[in-house]
Amino acid sequence: MKLNVLDFTGKQVGDVEVSDSVFACDYNEALVHQVVVAQLANKRQGTMSALTRTEVRGGGAKPYRQKGTGRARQGSIVAPQYVGGGVVFAKKPRDFSQKVNKNMKKAAFCSALSEKIRQNEVVVLDKFALEEVKTKLVAKAAKALAPSGKVMFVLDGYDENALRASKNIPDVNVCEARTLNVYDIVATKNIVITVDAIKQIEEAAL
Repeated sequence: MKLNVLDFTGKQVGDVEVSDSVFACDYNEALVHQVVVAQLANKRQGTMSALTRTEVRGGGAKPYRQKGTGRARQGSIVAPQYVGGGVVFAKKPRDFSQKVNKNMKKAAFCSALSEKIRQNEVVVLDKFALEEVKTKLVAKAAKALAPSGKVMFVLDGYDENALRASKNIPDVNVCEARTLNVYDIVATKNIVITVDAIKQIEEAAL
């Protein structure tokens, strides 16, 4: 399969041949969903913690006598109905992580990326080269390459100038090919990948 290669202004400057086994896979929505859910679950820290009534300090003495006060009977000031008392079914630290094997991750990645290409939401860029580290240059390029929606530039390596020039644009992100994942692909409307980044993705996926 061949994809058109564009420059920063959105003009076609050539084409690139890509592997069908990576960029032309069948779409497996269930698998993509499973991997995305696992990714989001693995990001959860699971560090929430509240105290039950047995863990709240104090409450050993009965607040007032059982009968004769006209009030409801109470046995402890750390009971859940008291302000500052314990929490019923208090949340405790737990591990939310889900295991997904490598083959499933790879298949979901190729499936999601292939579907993006079929939806015409992937643009191949010849190179990400800025004349100056200016936000307006990246904004102009993003508008030319992807007129609407969020844009993610996928580069072959770390580029500090690209990060600095794009960090103040709300709908533009920059990432490296090695860190691109299924959630990034699904959550971003338009993916702009450099030719060198495509080669890296192919090498990693094959």
